[in-house]
Amino acid sequence: MASSMELMCWGGDWGLPSVHTDSLIVLAYAKFSRAPLNVHFINNPWKSPTGDIPVLIYDNKNFVQPDSILNFLRKQKYNADYELTATQGADTLAFIALIEEKLRPALLHAFWVDIENYCNLTRPWFASRIPFPLNFYIPGQMSRCAMNQIVLSRGEPPFFNIKEVETQIYRDAKECLNLLSYRLGTSNFFFGKTPTSFDAFAFGFLAPLYKAELPNAHLQKHLHQLPNLCHFCDHILTQYFAQSSAVTSEEMMDENLQKLTQLVNKECNLIEKMDDNLRNSPQHKPQGAPPSLKVTTATSEVNSSQH
Repeated sequence: MASSMELMCWGGDWGLPSVHTDSLIVLAYAKFSRAPLNVHFINNPWKSPTGDIPVLIYDNKNFVQPDSILNFLRKQKYNADYELTATQGADTLAFIALIEEKLRPALLHAFWVDIENYCNLTRPWFASRIPFPLNFYIPGQMSRCAMNQIVLSRGEPPFFNIKEVETQIYRDAKECLNLLSYRLGTSNFFFGKTPTSFDAFAFGFLAPLYKAELPNAHLQKHLHQLPNLCHFCDHILTQYFAQSSAVTSEEMMDENLQKLTQLVNKECNLIEKMDDNLRNSPQHKPQGAPPSLKVTTATSEVNSSQH
């Protein structure tokens, strides 16, 4: 009997099946290629066999990163690009390289480096879902990794400080969004009438920026000015994730209810133990009665003086 394909990824919110770009890419490609994945929303890298999310597990082998996972699915005959011509296939690879270079650094900065967004949206979201005490460590680690990735990709001359890097990456991201909007036009997908691997990558990059409630939203506002890209995200969500998003939200509610129930049970057990300890503790009688207190009132003093 063939082994099942198990996918571990970050959970969803904001109307998305996952809030994580790489997880969204894999989920979207699996929908496009009809790959039968058993999806587990773990929200904890320590539950992953490699420490990475997303990770695809098949036949005791682990595949991480979207490129590796998508290549594996293609080898298993789940190919969303089978209708593309050779030229379109080359264009797909070029556009994927473009958004990786131009759009990913801006998304990393917007969600993980920008102080206002990180403190008010990103960190609270991940910290509320990662179990204690890892929720005090993992969000900060992810923020530092995002910062390092930005500096390594853009921190060479002529950009020597983070402010110059920020200016350049947002300029590049806006130009990339404009190019994507021009390439998409009035179509539902970028290459033909059916979604391809590039549509999965584009959805993974655009959907969190489109749906997240970012306090500092200047790049998001630019995306909202490109209605065809917004329609592209809405169309994929409606056509491929409407039912799964509802199931994900219900699963998250059940998970939160389960955690709350476990917490209440722990508190009740603790109270019962404290009560038992108090009942079983030795009761010591006082060694002597406390001295009586003589209370005199002003009335009694007056009466005694009259006698």
